[in-house]
Amino acid sequence: MDKIRNPILPGFNPDPSICRVGDDFYIATSTFEWYPGVQIHHSRDLAQWDLVSRPLSRAAQLDMRGNPDSCGIWAPCLSHADGLFWLIYTDVKRLDGNYKDSHNYLVTAPSIEGPWSDPVYMNSSGFDPSLFHDEDGRKWFVNMRWNHRSPGTGGNPAHPSFDGILLQEYIHGEGLTGPITNIFDGTELGLTEAPHLHKRGDWYYLITAEGGTGYSHAVTHARSQDLAGPYEMHPDMYPLTAKDTPDAPLPRVGHGQFVDLDDDWVAHTFLCSRPLEGKQSPMGRETGIAFLKWDKDGWLHAPDGPAPQVCPRQAVGPQSETVRYDFDQELPQDFQWLRTPAWERLFTLDGCLRLIGRESIGSWFEQSLVARRQCHANYSAETQVVFDPETYQHMAGLVTYYNRHKFHYLCVSMSDGQRVLTLQSCPGDWPESRLEFPIGEGVALPDGPVSLGLDVAGAVQQFRYKTDGDWLPIGPKLDAGVLSDEGGRGEHASFTGNFVGMACQDVSGRGQTADFAYFSYEGRDPA
Repeated sequence: MDKIRNPILPGFNPDPSICRVGDDFYIATSTFEWYPGVQIHHSRDLAQWDLVSRPLSRAAQLDMRGNPDSCGIWAPCLSHADGLFWLIYTDVKRLDGNYKDSHNYLVTAPSIEGPWSDPVYMNSSGFDPSLFHDEDGRKWFVNMRWNHRSPGTGGNPAHPSFDGILLQEYIHGEGLTGPITNIFDGTELGLTEAPHLHKRGDWYYLITAEGGTGYSHAVTHARSQDLAGPYEMHPDMYPLTAKDTPDAPLPRVGHGQFVDLDDDWVAHTFLCSRPLEGKQSPMGRETGIAFLKWDKDGWLHAPDGPAPQVCPRQAVGPQSETVRYDFDQELPQDFQWLRTPAWERLFTLDGCLRLIGRESIGSWFEQSLVARRQCHANYSAETQVVFDPETYQHMAGLVTYYNRHKFHYLCVSMSDGQRVLTLQSCPGDWPESRLEFPIGEGVALPDGPVSLGLDVAGAVQQFRYKTDGDWLPIGPKLDAGVLSDEGGRGEHASFTGNFVGMACQDVSGRGQTADFAYFSYEGRDPA
């Protein structure tokens, strides 16, 4: 554990909840509108992490059809007690406007691989729930409360919509019971969310996230000898944050949880990002880890300051990845799709990935788009598709996709009786940006398979293709930076991460199919 490269979970992996069971460490992260819900990674050394579970994988647990972009699964909390894993999560049904419609649930499993239970409904008073198992065996549910009567987040970062942290007892098999207590109002930084409780000696420690999901984000610590408070603040207020370090290589530090190690140290997760110049974060919010130490004052302290870039046993460095996916009987683990539990209506696998054309790209209900996370500032991707469109309403190809208003899509289609390669681009958020067609009616294609590729260097994306012979560039260089948390309307408007993958649409409703032979990804981060 001498050096750990941050982020430990690169690419879109926000809101890390860490859990320790013996020598095993687990981190659960948010997946928002991507299906299946929640990613759980496992490690024994805190450096190498492997994806071991996506527990919300069937309709009884999760159906996000109709959920807007950046809704769905927010801030899961993973814990272990009584021989079970406990997973608390929110399914958010609305983003814009005064209301959130955030429904909180609990599932359990005897092992991290499952089987995971059907969900138990908890409440809908706010989001970012967690479950605390006290030493006396009692269980306590905490979440932030959302006040729909207040102004929205735009222009008012400390706005009162975030209306405190609520505590209520939970009895398994019976539900929430007893009084609801507001135990913490937060600090002047505002936007207090993501509560986690930890017991050490006579003290209860409350860890929250504050300052929003952008560059003012922070981890706040407080403590009390009474579970219900009042809670006194950490002398440094925010033991983990990069808000006062504008040139930090990992800004946006916030929203974490800690577990004790075998000495006076703890491993504390946090979310962060690796922005391009201009503060654009295509990889979204990623997961990092810091090591904090219990001091004689009874508080945790980061030895080298609150911006966790150079803490002991930790280093930031480049990483690379080269992988080719062949589609046999199972979808490779790196891939997800959007919203629906009915995956069999979107794709089949038998020596190729056959996508079944459904609704338009960007649909909130049922679209055939299968993709993996962008994990590097510089990367290339390739695929080969066999597709015979019969109308311009049939499309299939290679896509970089952040959400319905931020994507670039190179697709095979039909125009005036000729099979063509066309390009769709939506570089921003509605109503500021509409769908664009950078190569007009498209480029004529011969019959047969078409290879599609793209190269991204920071904020610049270039598509390419070939039918035989060499690769040929197609279309103009595109803005890859807009496919980011800050693209379009800016930070706090959306907060997931960019994906790259394959898509197929049939807006005529006839279900035209496209066969993808393989998918490759090569990622290269600058030194």
